[in-house]
Amino acid sequence: MSYRQDLPPAGGFEAVKYKRNLPLKGPGALVILGGVTALCSFGFYRLGLGNLERRELQREKTWARIHLVPLLMAEGDRATHALNQRGLAIETDLMKDVKGWVPGQSVYNNARYYTRDTDGPGI
Repeated sequence: MSYRQDLPPAGGFEAVKYKRNLPLKGPGALVILGGVTALCSFGFYRLGLGNLERRELQREKTWARIHLVPLLMAEGDRATHALNQRGLAIETDLMKDVKGWVPGQSVYNNARYYTRDTDGPGI
């Protein structure tokens, strides 16, 4: 019996491919860094514009409130006067049978206690 030895093919085996052959995918690091920088710069620019607009709206709101203060005080005075007049009318109706009762007059004989409607001492 004759033995046959297993030998390489004529011309030898082809080279073993051991290197990574990955294709380049996507932009490079500098392009990404430039894009992020541009995006952040644009965002800060828009933030600055928004801050300016917000500050202007706050100033406008403040001035509107300042100009409304006299109107609101007059409305409060009007409401207080109407409330006092209603209270005086109710007091007059309730105490009409009491002799010597003066509606609206303070029930205290001391100048320390007074209502805002009377000419008492200042606070």
